[in-house]
Amino acid sequence: MSQNKEDLKNKIIYRASYRGSKEMDILVTSFVKSIINEIDINQLKELDSLVNLDDENLISIKKNESKLKFRNTKLVKKFQDFQL
Repeated sequence: MSQNKEDLKNKIIYRASYRGSKEMDILVTSFVKSIINEIDINQLKELDSLVNLDDENLISIKKNESKLKFRNTKLVKKFQDFQL
């Protein structure tokens, strides 16, 4: 299980770092690195889904304007509150 968790962490960090726009790369990578070692496997799976959303959806989640299922989770709240 530990190896799977580490593989998932690496996958999330990679995806957060290579989103397509430099601004979102910086924001998402900084957020991921700030929390990745303190969350459990279920939150890692949620984070994986979150970082795989397109930039438009991530921005709407960050602004608390999204209708997606991520809206009221603790992880999303952390993302919304995150400041560079």
